[in-house]
Amino acid sequence: MPDNWPVTELASPSGPTGIRTAPAPGPARTASGVLRRAAPALLAYAAVRALGVAVLALWGTATGKDAHHLLSGRWDAVWYSRIAEDGYGYTLPLPGGKVHSDLAFFPLLPWLERALSAVLPLSAADAGLLVSAVASLAAAAGIFAVGERLHGRRAGVALVVLWAALPVGVVQSMAYSESLFTALAAWSLYAVLAGRWPAAGMCAALAGLTRPVGAAVVAAVWVTAAVTLLRRDRRPEPPERRRMLLGVALAPLGWLGYVVWVGVRTGGPAGYLDVQGGWGNGFDGGVAFGSFVAGRFTGAAWPAGLGLLAGVVLVVWLYVAGARRGQPLPLLVYSGTVLLLALTAKGYFGSKPRLMLPAFPLLLPLAAALARARPVRAAATAGGLALAAACYGAFWLNGSGPP
Repeated sequence: MPDNWPVTELASPSGPTGIRTAPAPGPARTASGVLRRAAPALLAYAAVRALGVAVLALWGTATGKDAHHLLSGRWDAVWYSRIAEDGYGYTLPLPGGKVHSDLAFFPLLPWLERALSAVLPLSAADAGLLVSAVASLAAAAGIFAVGERLHGRRAGVALVVLWAALPVGVVQSMAYSESLFTALAAWSLYAVLAGRWPAAGMCAALAGLTRPVGAAVVAAVWVTAAVTLLRRDRRPEPPERRRMLLGVALAPLGWLGYVVWVGVRTGGPAGYLDVQGGWGNGFDGGVAFGSFVAGRFTGAAWPAGLGLLAGVVLVVWLYVAGARRGQPLPLLVYSGTVLLLALTAKGYFGSKPRLMLPAFPLLLPLAAALARARPVRAAATAGGLALAAACYGAFWLNGSGPP
């Protein structure tokens, strides 16, 4: 990383945090230049995910389950496909008074599925797999760009490999919206770090059309802009201020637009919250999740409780480690908001690892450490993690899997 890049100091929970603004124009920092530099990361990412799909297919031969169906025809993928084919309006009444409505699902993925299935000989489900595949590569490129900018090229590659090899990384290969959302979030965060505020706002708006947690990207843009504007010692010049305000104005349009539309359609300003309530989702400050974890310790399932508790401690430790190491403010706001929304929401607790999947900045301390390791040791570590993730992903999807 060149030492002569301009730096803007912004306050973070751990003190001053250097946020690198856009360097002088040059081929290494154009979009094509970033993609060329990301090539090793993209190849590594594709290899990890190909291993995961291959292990899933082999596992399926033993269990009699089709890998294609597991990736494209279950759980949320079915809801997205139905929206793509028939539009919104489907509800599923359940015993006990709960009503599952497709309005819980944000529209960008089904829009893309509908568009692709209209021009290509693909079903909506297969179009979802195509979107997920392309978006996962875009996510890997954005994650690499963030990691390289902060810690160098090797750390960028390591960050991508760690994200690909997460235990629930198989979701990145499913007809789900996580890959699409992470791609938009990563590039929005990179644009904030580079001082490209309109691009940051546009990516944040699209992320807000993809998942409810798009609010985390909006928060990252808004908080970073607010801190920048409130600093007295290094306030931006008027042209940059106008670009910043444009990005701030664009950022919430997707998330807010969909939530307002659902409110109008359901006839109440809290319409989206009511829809989520029909799924048994909502926010209780983590009471339900804490009770669920505590309940694991009361019987023979105590090892599961211990594992859940260790997982929560790990992600909190990673967040604190990033803050202590001076992680830039937009990354801290984004990953902190993702964690907060995931850990304080009630609902199906098996979804929580998947809900935290987009919080890739949590992996930065581990990526920096892996980048400092000797190449042979780093490769062996990455290979072991990839194999473990592939086996766990196959086991997961052949069992309860993500809802």
